[in-house]
Amino acid sequence: MRMRGANLVRAVRPQSAPHGPILAVAALLSTLIGAPVLPAAEVEVGAPFTLIDQNGRTRSDTDFRGSYMLIYFGYTYCPDTCPTSLLKMIEALDALEKRAPAKAAHITPIFITIDPERDTPAVLKDYAGSFSPRLVALTGKPDALRDLGYAYGVFFAKTPGSRDGYFIDHTSFTYLMAPDGRYIIHFEKDVTAEQLAGALDAHITTPEPQR
Repeated sequence: MRMRGANLVRAVRPQSAPHGPILAVAALLSTLIGAPVLPAAEVEVGAPFTLIDQNGRTRSDTDFRGSYMLIYFGYTYCPDTCPTSLLKMIEALDALEKRAPAKAAHITPIFITIDPERDTPAVLKDYAGSFSPRLVALTGKPDALRDLGYAYGVFFAKTPGSRDGYFIDHTSFTYLMAPDGRYIIHFEKDVTAEQLAGALDAHITTPEPQR
């Protein structure tokens, strides 16, 4: 799974954080130069995973083969960025369902927590249910989530919080992965629901009808 497109930045991959730094640097550059983040050549994105969903079931990336995965990493105690991004994700899927229902049905929205300490399956079930019954919410062991985040270019770190003990600073990307698990494209947090719906419409293809 490799990012394709404009080669905005070429960076050395740190041994302790395999894949993510280039995405983060590319995102920073795009902000500075006012240009969108385009998939950069020779950057791997994504990795296999085995996690637990909001119903307590073990789920792996292979469970979603055959459908597109629309993935967001965040946490339920996030005060603004996460709920806003998830709301836009669901609004985009709702909009796509109106214009191309077969394409919308071919997408699985997935929320992966970066806060397994507090985001238990029960917590995730309530949280995901507040957005859409379609939303799959996943948690797992801290090391597994950290490594998976790195594989997707997501970085996160705890910061002091006065009320709940801590907040988590984190990068905010939404990823579209192909039915075979390949990376297609990612979107920054300032993408609108309308823009996201349009991009999904452009990138999603539905299976050929059987004859």
